Amino acid sequence: MTHLLESIVRDTAPNPEYSVIWMHGLGDSGAGWAGAVHELDLRGLPGIRFIFPHANHMPVTLNGGYVMRSWYDIISIEPGERREDEKGLRESQILVDALIEHEIARGVPASRIVLGGFSQGCAMTLQAGLRFPQKLAGLMCLSGYLPLADKVAAERHAANQDAPLLMVHGTMDPVIPIGRAIASRDLLKQLGYQVEWHDYPMPHASCAEEFDHISAWLKKVLA
Repeated sequence: MTHLLESIVRDTAPNPEYSVIWMHGLGDSGAGWAGAVHELDLRGLPGIRFIFPHANHMPVTLNGGYVMRSWYDIISIEPGERREDEKGLRESQILVDALIEHEIARGVPASRIVLGGFSQGCAMTLQAGLRFPQKLAGLMCLSGYLPLADKVAAERHAANQDAPLLMVHGTMDPVIPIGRAIASRDLLKQLGYQVEWHDYPMPHASCAEEFDHISAWLKKVLA
């Protein structure tokens, strides 16, 4: 049986009707993004349960095998040798699916669940969300990219073909260059997905304008 990842949970009201699962990046934890709830303008929205899961600990090749929280191994970030940890991505996909299923079991239908994340968490959002067999409210993709891009067309599930995607990225990102994000966006558009895109003059981080766009997008998809 798949274990349920430990998470930080923030409810904006009793008995929330919607859920947002928000995944962190490499070496971070759910605590790194839990404060984001206070940066959003959620006025007019019904109660939302924000879930900030902690990825498991694992050795990360790029960091000399140092053990840290990670959704999958990062072998290299050099464009010419960008080998992906397919096994790790698929194992974490099962864990993300379990988080979604847990919310469904708590009474929140998939159509009221947003899946999102930053950096590695963004990659996991697309890895799991595009393949999930029930329609989700939307996918929120912050400063990341589409993993296993050559397999998406064959593996995606029709249930989320029309799920709205929000993609945002920093133009000065030294960790995941914006070109990789743009290539991901363009492939998703070619596959027929509805992508809302914004970029900002920032590094691998977040900014106030980004939170404004997230707030406006949540109001659209959770209306």
